[in-house]
Amino acid sequence: MRSLAALAVVFAITIAPLPLLSGCGSTSEQADETSGWSAQKLYNEAREAMNEGAWDRAIKLLEKLESRYPYGRYAQQAQLEVAYANFKLSEPVAAIAACDRFIRLHPNHPNVDYAYYLKGLVNFNEDLGLFGYVSQQDLTERDPKAAREAFDAFKELVNKFPGSKYASDATARMKYLVNALAAHEVHVARYYLKRGAYLAAVNRAQDAIKTYPDAPAIEEAMYITVLAYEAIGMKDLRDDAERVMRRNFPKSEFYALGFDRPSPWWKLW
Repeated sequence: MRSLAALAVVFAITIAPLPLLSGCGSTSEQADETSGWSAQKLYNEAREAMNEGAWDRAIKLLEKLESRYPYGRYAQQAQLEVAYANFKLSEPVAAIAACDRFIRLHPNHPNVDYAYYLKGLVNFNEDLGLFGYVSQQDLTERDPKAAREAFDAFKELVNKFPGSKYASDATARMKYLVNALAAHEVHVARYYLKRGAYLAAVNRAQDAIKTYPDAPAIEEAMYITVLAYEAIGMKDLRDDAERVMRRNFPKSEFYALGFDRPSPWWKLW
C-alpha cells in the first residue's frame, strides 16, 4: 500500500501542464474591457491570466475567444486550454467535458493526444486532488470508478498515439492504476474476511486474481483465499489454494503469519 501511495505522490507532482492563464473581474467589466480585442489579444491575455493562476478569468477569456472567433488555431487552442484551466480549478466534470468536446471536434488535431492525456489526468486526480497526498489518502481504498476511467483514457492514448510524448507517462500511470485497482479489490476482500463474511472474501479475492493476475496485491489475495477457506472448514479448497500460493510465492512474508489462525493477522491492521 505504501508503495502505491508513494507512486501517487510522484505522479501528482510531475504533471507537466500546457502553458495557460487567468484573471478576474465582473462580467460587465470584462465585456467592456475585451470589446474589440483580436483573437491573438484574447489568447495572450488568457495565457497571462493562467500563468498568474487566475483560472476563472482565463476560462472567461478563452470562452470569449471561441465565441467571437470560432474558426482558426486560436479557437482550437482555446478549447484545449479551457479543459486544462478547469482541471486546475478543480472542476473535473467541466474539464472532462471540454476534453471530450475537443476530441470529438478535432480528432486529427496535432494536440489531440494531449486531450486524451489530460482526460486521464483529471480522472487520476479526482477526489485525491493534486496535493491530496499530504493527507495520506490511499487511492486503493477509494471508489475505483475514476481510476478505471483514467486507465481507459490513458489506454486509448497509448493505443492511438504510441509515439506521443505523453505515451510513456500514460503507460506508467496505467501500471500504477492496475496495481491500485487490484489492491482495492484485495482491500474489500480483507474487509469481508475481518467481518466473517468468508465466501464474500473468497469471491472478491478470486476476482482480483483473475482480473489482475500480475499485480503485487495478488499475493495477499491468495493468502486471504487460504484463510477464508480455512475459516469455513473447506479443507480441500484451502489446501489447493495454499499449494497455488506456495508455487507462485515461495518466499511470501505471509507464511510467517500462519495459515491456521486469521485473528492475529488482523491485529496488524
